[in-house]
Amino acid sequence: MALTRGPAAALILCALAVSPGAQPRVDLPYPPAATFSILGYDPDTAEVGGAVQSRVFSVGNGVLWAEADVGAVATQAIVDVSYGPKALALLRAGMSPPAVIKAILDSDLDPRPADWSKQGRQFAVMDAKGNYAAHTGPKATSWAGNKGGKLCTAQGNILAGEPVVGGMVTGFENTAGHLSLRLMAALDAGQAAGGDTRGMQSAAMLIVKKNGGVWVNNDVVLRLQVDDSPEPLKELRRLVEKWNGQRRPRR
Repeated sequence: MALTRGPAAALILCALAVSPGAQPRVDLPYPPAATFSILGYDPDTAEVGGAVQSRVFSVGNGVLWAEADVGAVATQAIVDVSYGPKALALLRAGMSPPAVIKAILDSDLDPRPADWSKQGRQFAVMDAKGNYAAHTGPKATSWAGNKGGKLCTAQGNILAGEPVVGGMVTGFENTAGHLSLRLMAALDAGQAAGGDTRGMQSAAMLIVKKNGGVWVNNDVVLRLQVDDSPEPLKELRRLVEKWNGQRRPRR
């Protein structure tokens, strides 16, 4: 996809470039969080979204971002949560996912290089048509990497190995039904391939579509969070399957 830079995109890039400077170093009392996620698109329903599992409390609060008719974002590893709304703003302004990745990395002032370096960040961007790009920083804790598939991109860090992201793509592509079931299959496949080396704690899923929710002016098709559980994927699957059993086709 060709890079588009209209006036809105130019203003956003300027805002990114003058973001606040260095912050005081804060030594973290906990180890880095192991995380794997997938973004996916369904051309039949025009729904876009993502799912994530991590050895961290309430991973859904920081990793997944999505906006109807715009796209979805996953930001993880050495997380800068601002990557989520910045990426959505750039997609909204007409930039392609690869251009969004580059713009955000270039504008990151790396405020804590000693203990939270931008070189360790990992994030993925998907637009509202399923076009995507992903980035894994060279200092992301291994095993770390990303793999793209048909209308999906999987990424993770502190994993058992490359088969985790490969299994996620295969799980997504080989599963029929609603996007939520395909994202869920991807997480299960990633865990079956070894998942996070630190274990499991929380999981989340977010899917959007313009007016796709059950209420008026609601673009959120599905938003689920399992914040703390010894088996977060089992609980997330229970919720996904219950939602699919109760949902009614929109008229």
